[in-house]
Amino acid sequence: EIWLDWLKDEIKMASESSEREKVYELFERAVKDYICPEIWLEYAQYSIGGIGQEGGIEKVRSIFERALTAVGLHVTKGTALWEAYREFENAILETAQPAPGSVPSPEQQQMLCSQLEKIHTLFRRQLGIPLLDMEASYAEYEEWSEDPIPETTIKNYKKALQQLEKCKPYEEALLGAETPKLAEYQAYIDFEMKAGDPARIQLIYERALAENCLVPDLWARYNQYLDRQLKVKELVLSAHDRAVRNCPWTVGLWIRYLLAMERHRVDHGIISEMFEKALNAGFIQATDYVEIWQAYLDYLRRRVDFTQDSSKELEELRSAFARAVEYLKQEVEERFSESGDPSCTIMQNWARVEARLCNNMQKARELWDNIMTKGNAKYANMWLEYYNLERAHGDTQHCRKALHRAVQCTSDYPEHVCEVLLTLERIEGTLEDWDAAVQKTENRLARVNEQRAKAAEKEAALAKQEEEKAEQRKQARAEKKASKKAKKNKVGDKRKADDDDEGEWGQEEEAEQPSKRHKGDGDALHPEEDMEVETGLFGRIGPEKPDHPENQKEKASTSRKDVPKVFHDSSKDSVTVFVSNLSYTMSDPEVKLKELFESCGEVVQIRPVFSNKGTFRGYCYVEFKEEKSALQALGLDRKVVEGRPMFVSPCVDKNKNPDFKVFRYSTTLEKHKLFISGLPFSCTKEELEEVCKAHGNVKDIRLVTNRAGKPK
Repeated sequence: EIWLDWLKDEIKMASESSEREKVYELFERAVKDYICPEIWLEYAQYSIGGIGQEGGIEKVRSIFERALTAVGLHVTKGTALWEAYREFENAILETAQPAPGSVPSPEQQQMLCSQLEKIHTLFRRQLGIPLLDMEASYAEYEEWSEDPIPETTIKNYKKALQQLEKCKPYEEALLGAETPKLAEYQAYIDFEMKAGDPARIQLIYERALAENCLVPDLWARYNQYLDRQLKVKELVLSAHDRAVRNCPWTVGLWIRYLLAMERHRVDHGIISEMFEKALNAGFIQATDYVEIWQAYLDYLRRRVDFTQDSSKELEELRSAFARAVEYLKQEVEERFSESGDPSCTIMQNWARVEARLCNNMQKARELWDNIMTKGNAKYANMWLEYYNLERAHGDTQHCRKALHRAVQCTSDYPEHVCEVLLTLERIEGTLEDWDAAVQKTENRLARVNEQRAKAAEKEAALAKQEEEKAEQRKQARAEKKASKKAKKNKVGDKRKADDDDEGEWGQEEEAEQPSKRHKGDGDALHPEEDMEVETGLFGRIGPEKPDHPENQKEKASTSRKDVPKVFHDSSKDSVTVFVSNLSYTMSDPEVKLKELFESCGEVVQIRPVFSNKGTFRGYCYVEFKEEKSALQALGLDRKVVEGRPMFVSPCVDKNKNPDFKVFRYSTTLEKHKLFISGLPFSCTKEELEEVCKAHGNVKDIRLVTNRAGKPK
């Protein structure tokens, strides 16, 4: 919508040919941004305005062809482009017709035949693609063509129809779903992936991204598909560029972009520029910066020819390693209070490059010395990593030195490094070396065992303290429970004495209302507060005035037995409707509703439902004499009564029909219905009808309202 607004503004101002070129450039930017049939259609129609210029017709055809390639497969919107293209070619055909009564020259005849063939080809191409309302396009072709439709075209058309039937459930699901429709699009993508048509897969991904452009996983899946399957440079790099523009906070998308640029041999300067953009993207965690640096360093390492002792690329790699270490230390640590690389993986990789590829063990040792001073000397795996590097590219003397330091410093798995040291001396060491190693490992392990024993004792003491505390808490709870029980028993004895005085009446009330507690005769509740007000055949039974205290209990116990309770008879469901969402303040609901529903037929009974305080609860049952009256009453659904929409629904026992739902909305495509949103809250049904009836007969308009009757 923003693109179209901008384009239309520019089109209004473009009068000269030079200004038209600027509009064309803007259209080119727009169509590369997102897949949008509306923009392509606008582009093609605008290009028709320049048909008078040199090569104008070919330019229009070129734009139409590009549009069909981009969105011609769009099931619901593609037809409009095909029809616009055909209309353009038909207009060209009209201009090529000879004047009435004149004989066309051979050149004119050839041009006519050529133009007719173009239109035939367009029809045949379109009929081979599954598009909505393709039956109408087929009928139009039959009417337009003087010759019978070729067998191959009919065969392709039938095949496309079958394919359309397979796509329809997914299109209908999208039509009925609420934005952003991610789950529905994912199901559609999975369907197209199984079918395996690259153009259709690309289109459905683009459609999904137009509505879900801030979902990094969707971009990642799309880019992975393009990288592995299509491998078209412009297409791949454009998608990656749009991905990082929409989700710049996602480091994975930047890494994939750098890899794609390297894969497609993009200039080194551009890749470096893109990496700098990534660093400024504002990632949300420190480890993201480690990942992007590692990806860039991998790229730089692959550029170096290590057969040469020195090169520009090698110096750039070393410089980048040094900058990465400094960047994590300064920039990242300042922002996140951590470097994101506690194990110094970047420095480890740098050391490996120096040792294995540059044969520079001196630099590798310096790097490892730096790594160990950053709190890694206590970990056995770090020492063994260094030892393995020395073993492969260094000498025994440095290996032995590293293992001796490891035995001294390691605190997580000292036994492991001790074993490695003894193995080294067993294979390569002298007797003196062996003795020194045994003594060192024994002393170290003895100290370790002593420390562990002390730690175990401390832990056992803490555990014992916890057990004692738990036991104390348990005992306190038991005492509290016992005191509560004793208190309850005293209250129970008092209640028992009261109950004995009350005799049979008290027993009856206790049996009927176990939740009530009697505090004595003076505290008896008034019957009108305690009693559920029922509705009988003769209207609502109101509460009587309170009697003397000695008579209140007896009346309360017998009043429920005297009121005839009316339950809904499910055998009369067919002649009954359920009415709800009425105003709680409605006075005399029987009278008001009877007047309202008598227009549908003879009303036998209206049964409003009241609360235990006698207030109307907003719903009731209306029973008619005949079934047709009940069916007619359903037409009063959503009629406004006292400022609220009244809901009228069939009376169905949900225990017998658990699957019954009052409101059933169509889940299929309804071609004669439009859903309109974004209306002002002041919009009336009449105003909307006035707008719509200009386009055809309006059968019905329904303004959706909330429970209070306000438009949504």
